[in-house]
Amino acid sequence: MLAYLFVLVALYPIVLMVASSFKTNMEIFANPLSLPQSFSLDVYRKLWEVVPFGDFLLNSVIVSVTSVVLIAVFSAMAAFYVARFSYRWTGVLYFFFLVGLMIPIKLGIVPLFLLMKNLGLLNSLWSLILIYTASGIPISVFILTGFFRTLPVELEEAARIDGCNHFQVFWRVLLPLIRPALGTVVIINFISAWNDFFFPLIFIQEDALKTIPVGMMVLFGEYETDWSLLFAGLTLSALPMIVVFLLASRQFMEGLTAGAVK
Repeated sequence: MLAYLFVLVALYPIVLMVASSFKTNMEIFANPLSLPQSFSLDVYRKLWEVVPFGDFLLNSVIVSVTSVVLIAVFSAMAAFYVARFSYRWTGVLYFFFLVGLMIPIKLGIVPLFLLMKNLGLLNSLWSLILIYTASGIPISVFILTGFFRTLPVELEEAARIDGCNHFQVFWRVLLPLIRPALGTVVIINFISAWNDFFFPLIFIQEDALKTIPVGMMVLFGEYETDWSLLFAGLTLSALPMIVVFLLASRQFMEGLTAGAVK
């Protein structure tokens, strides 16, 4: 019963957002909690005409997907090295990644801005991609290192007896086994990059390069706001996150519960 109640509480804001996207401003203010009088896609068509929502969507997809791919590749290799190789500097390297969890990246906004300016990456999607990749690697290495350490060493020894080198052991044997942890990493970092408002606001000035969170700000007028357009935009922007979670939800749950029981 409590589970059904939790589902109802969690889904109600989403249902309300979708329902409001089909209403007019008058309906939203007169009956905010009711269903729309008619279901028409005119608001969604108007959204694509009023703002360059297609550009915002494409920019968000490019930034989020590229960042997640880079995070998954580099963090998986770093976690494999930290978990499976025992050198004097391995512990220091792992602590270096843990420091990235302790210090919020937004504290370094001024040095980051100057760095991107010197690299000529201001007003470029690469500035966002590099920042999201750097900020996502520490938590990803932390998750994947713990998962790598749960895998039996005998699997690697058997692979090396069969002639596999370090990369082949990583790519062919261990990487397929850490898919639950990779699913967790993908979902956490995709949602973080997709929903971020702070860094696109700082580093992106051109309207054609803005992501959805910043681009949707043009719908807020000084004296009046078209709330139906805003809810339509929020509904469309939420769809990719829902799709990603549905595709990787099984791996996400397995990654969260891995190691909980013996």
